[in-house]
Amino acid sequence: MWRGLWTLVARAARGPRRPCTRQGSSTPVPGSGATIFALSSGQGRCGIAVIRSSGPASGHALRSLTAPRDLPQARRACLRLLSDPRSGEPLDRALVLWFPGPQSFTGEDCAEFHVHGGPAVVSGVLQALGSVPGLRPAEAGEFTRRAFAHGKLSLTEVEGLADLIHAETEAQRRQALRQLDGELSHLCQGWADTLTKALAYVEAYIDFGEDDNLEEGVLERADSQVRELEVALGAHLRDARRGQRLRLGAHVVVAGPPNAGKSSLVNLLSRKPVSIVSPEPGTTRDVLETPVDLAGFPALLSDTAGLREAVGLVEQEGVRRAHERLEQADLILAVLDASDLASPSSCNFLDMIVNPGGAWTSNGNSQRLLLVLNKSDLLPPGGSDPSSDLPPHLLLSCLTGEGLDGLLEALRKELAEM
Repeated sequence: MWRGLWTLVARAARGPRRPCTRQGSSTPVPGSGATIFALSSGQGRCGIAVIRSSGPASGHALRSLTAPRDLPQARRACLRLLSDPRSGEPLDRALVLWFPGPQSFTGEDCAEFHVHGGPAVVSGVLQALGSVPGLRPAEAGEFTRRAFAHGKLSLTEVEGLADLIHAETEAQRRQALRQLDGELSHLCQGWADTLTKALAYVEAYIDFGEDDNLEEGVLERADSQVRELEVALGAHLRDARRGQRLRLGAHVVVAGPPNAGKSSLVNLLSRKPVSIVSPEPGTTRDVLETPVDLAGFPALLSDTAGLREAVGLVEQEGVRRAHERLEQADLILAVLDASDLASPSSCNFLDMIVNPGGAWTSNGNSQRLLLVLNKSDLLPPGGSDPSSDLPPHLLLSCLTGEGLDGLLEALRKELAEM
């Protein structure tokens, strides 16, 4: 058990312990002999575009494109005229920055050109850099790979950087920043330190076990530390699904009987007309899915066919697919018509989906469920509450938007606990 734990923790902690290779070091770094360049900001028209180079010829590239030819002060923005080194034709007046290694993102000499973001300007500067001897276009992710190779980023920080670039919601951004700041690296380092101490206790017992001066309980202390570490690693691995949900989005399935307002709810939550809304029952016959931001959390929202005895082969297949999505769901939004709770379709849906505990049970696994009573605007004002016998639920009107804030808050709590 100890050997396996040591291997797991040592590999997880290897990133933060990687030495920072300085320029001129004898340690080989993949691709370190070439100088690379690329557009570091997004594609398309923009106010400012950032073009970066990294490698030993970055200083030469900066001098080749700028006038005057001397390098600017390190890490200070300087306004320079950029010219094509082949023809001398002016390309742009831009801010340039010089980052001598190893104090740079990649650990190598780096230069940045902050040019105007028009396609012609960006293309001209990239072509000019390509004409400088020793420079070549960077491969996808090569700047980050060099930062990792030079010990500027650990593996978990590289993953955090990728997640931050692709983050679309607040929850994704927060998680990516925590990982980029080294939270996981520090956790792995702590595990490695704990295991190293336990191994030291064991080695001390082996070497000096018969020595009266050896402190009592050494083996018991090592065993306790290893068992605590095993519990911590197991808990972390079990929590991996939560990180995956934040990256890919939780699967939220909207289900209910026909004409309960499922498609209206999907359109309301996605803020766009994803599904056709019609008073005719059975309008939605297939599963319609759309990625959404639900209260700051990424989610894949699925609109499903109304659950009832199918009246045709096409609707029968739609109902089958709806049940399939329910089994795969991380969270179910069970939708009922608040003005028609006594109908056979509503009663059958309640019996089938909502048990007394308020959870749908699929293959023995309890799934999270929110019961939503839609069309609350159709309830008579001041009348008796027809939903008093139901499990905890939320009242909502997709027509007026009343109750939407409460639903979003409930969704936020459910998704945060996943």
